[in-house]
Amino acid sequence: MALLGRMIKTLIATLLALGATAMPGHAATFSMKRGLNLDQWTTWTGEEKWNDPNAILPYPEWRKFLKDDDLKALKEAGFDFLRMPVDPSPFLSDETLALRDDLYASVRDSARMINRAGLKAIVDLHLIPAGGNRKIGMGEVMDDPATFDAYVEVVRKMAHTLSQEDPGQVAFELMNEPIVDCDDKGTNLWPDRQKKLFAAARSSATRLTLILTGGCYSNAASLAKIDPKAIPDDNIIWTFHSYDPFLLTHQGATWAGDFIRYVTGLPYPLTAVPHARLDVALETIRDRIRAEAPWTRRSGMLAYLDEQVAGMDSPDRLVGQMDAPFRTVEDWVKANGIKPENITLGEFGMIRQEYGNPYVMPAEYRAAYVRDMIARAEAHGFSWSVWGYGGAFGIVDAFDGAKAEPNVMDAIRSLH
Repeated sequence: MALLGRMIKTLIATLLALGATAMPGHAATFSMKRGLNLDQWTTWTGEEKWNDPNAILPYPEWRKFLKDDDLKALKEAGFDFLRMPVDPSPFLSDETLALRDDLYASVRDSARMINRAGLKAIVDLHLIPAGGNRKIGMGEVMDDPATFDAYVEVVRKMAHTLSQEDPGQVAFELMNEPIVDCDDKGTNLWPDRQKKLFAAARSSATRLTLILTGGCYSNAASLAKIDPKAIPDDNIIWTFHSYDPFLLTHQGATWAGDFIRYVTGLPYPLTAVPHARLDVALETIRDRIRAEAPWTRRSGMLAYLDEQVAGMDSPDRLVGQMDAPFRTVEDWVKANGIKPENITLGEFGMIRQEYGNPYVMPAEYRAAYVRDMIARAEAHGFSWSVWGYGGAFGIVDAFDGAKAEPNVMDAIRSLH
């Protein structure tokens, strides 16, 4: 009997191993090709008002200003899906206890609104840092085990809320750009945490396609550290983000570190203007660093600027830098038997204007960059979603009700 028991256990283990090996090669229920990220919240009320249904509903924030016709226009422009950032912080706040069910239902209704416009919807739980008008953000979820457990329950409840939706029309992304495993120590905390999130979501929604990612801001190298066979499920889409080269895509972004705020006026690509004009732009940035940066950081920033420029100052170098994340993901896909259609470039884009900064990125540079990134994604067979509808990176809207220049949207329409 003991021998028979061991044989049965061995057979089961073998079958499970075979299933784990084979499953990632299957296609997910949810399929997509060309997408747009809807706005992150930018004018959201402070946490002290999250108990007021008039302030926080409908949810998420874009429901306050986007109507059915706006969504239908996106369908007509050539998009087939929208990635919908949802701020999880209110679901973790005591202020919303009386409204919690209404918030979940409003997220579901927002996905249905997108579906009615003829577009598929990804519900993307999109943590941002705490501070200002909110007590819980990415840091608290990652650093405090009790808060992470509470987030796991949000994932479980959101999956349950979406579980009755058409799995061909709605997918669920469990966490945007996890900020973990970014240190030099080589920590690898994210795979186990993602398994917990996956288990919670799958226990509540057996048919829903789930979107998983790597750690450290969902970069390609972090995705390549994930063992997809550790999650034996064939209804998964894997996502990575790329804004390379960061020096060009985030010019003037005050929230993106202490260096990039001093960088404006660089073209895409750097060879798009005569060398003498590029030199003037670079010297202007150097002067700004010398005048405004903390003196202990100036020499390091100037050296970093030169290093970054040297890495993209010829067409070949720039292409190599932009190709690198795609090559990394392609190697991972091939090594793990994953179909390219189960990979999505979840975010990419180029800043238009930092809020409060007068510098506006020339629209032709933005359109050229987006075209080049789309070409890379589609050449690899990956779907993509550009960031984003409005705000600093807006391709439809700018700030305060103004419209962005049409160049990027025209480039996307031309893909038809």
